[in-house]
Amino acid sequence: MDLTFRWYGEKDDPISLEHIRQIPGCKGVVGTLFDIPAGTEWPRSRIHQLRKSVETAGLALKVIESVNVSDDIKIGSEHRDEHIDAYIQTIRNLAAEGIEVICYNFMPVFDWIKTDLDYPLPDGSSTLAFIRKDIPEDPQQIIDAISNGSSDFTLPGWEPKRLSHIKRLLTAYAEVDETRLRANLSYFLKAVIPTCEECGIKMAIHPDDPPYSLFGLPRIIKNREDLDWLCKTVDSPCNGITLCCGSIAEDPRNDVYEFLREFTRRGRIHFVHMRNIRHLNPSMPGNRDFYESAHPSEYGSLDMVEMVRALHEYGFDGYIRPDHGRMIWGETGRPGYGLFDRALGIAYINGIWETLEKTSATGA
Repeated sequence: MDLTFRWYGEKDDPISLEHIRQIPGCKGVVGTLFDIPAGTEWPRSRIHQLRKSVETAGLALKVIESVNVSDDIKIGSEHRDEHIDAYIQTIRNLAAEGIEVICYNFMPVFDWIKTDLDYPLPDGSSTLAFIRKDIPEDPQQIIDAISNGSSDFTLPGWEPKRLSHIKRLLTAYAEVDETRLRANLSYFLKAVIPTCEECGIKMAIHPDDPPYSLFGLPRIIKNREDLDWLCKTVDSPCNGITLCCGSIAEDPRNDVYEFLREFTRRGRIHFVHMRNIRHLNPSMPGNRDFYESAHPSEYGSLDMVEMVRALHEYGFDGYIRPDHGRMIWGETGRPGYGLFDRALGIAYINGIWETLEKTSATGA
């Protein structure tokens, strides 16, 4: 198991590699080329430049998040084969530079949705939150709200140029239901997984965030049945999962601990986003409001020790990153992606893992 830290690059991230390398237990960064549009090839020269800058700082680059899948592929438009060809060449280029895991998603239009990027907590920190009643009927309003709360950073999945055509985009998805979206994901995987097997790259799909429909858009990676279908539709170790604990747990009906056990045992979890969330008013039937808490179990609704134990028990040997952190100690930056709270998250996860390692070795 290697602990990593998401980094958006020298031009797009206020956090330096020099600071990241000082986090105890952090072995590498999860990188990206933020400026390359979905559907186009990532040049090997750009990937090489990214890898060299990371390695020069004493860190490793083994995971990319994300190589985005274009809307043409998700919709199944006449341009999808062209975009898939570009994706396949990107896989080859990444493998040539030593990349092992590609995180991606197959969510229509919005990669994730929160209603508040600066939700105040009693201790004076702030975090991301989802309050269902604050979801507007007009998706343009949520786009504007995310943009206004982004602290002038471009957020993954909320690229202004792509979303500037939101009405046209939603119209394009109007005929895409869960059945068709699932068929388009299967088509994509059947096209790219043979190259992954050839090159030694593992695809790791991120669950839907939230794991249920909003704005009438289909969701197909939202529960245990969907993850099982994913693994079976292309039965290859290269076809796997980014198990985002927070996203899965946003629906209280999902047993995140059992998901971790089952899909680690099956060898399909290649990358883990480890975070905690606090459900608001959990006794209210059907309520799924939450905020993203500090990582330790006592602050959220999830038992972090049990989540890490599930991975350890079944021999997880992939990559983990602490997911979104709060803004603490006066830090400002890209919402969810400050330095301080995510560094605390790594320290906490690392402490749990070390304890499990030592107690299992001694039989305690």
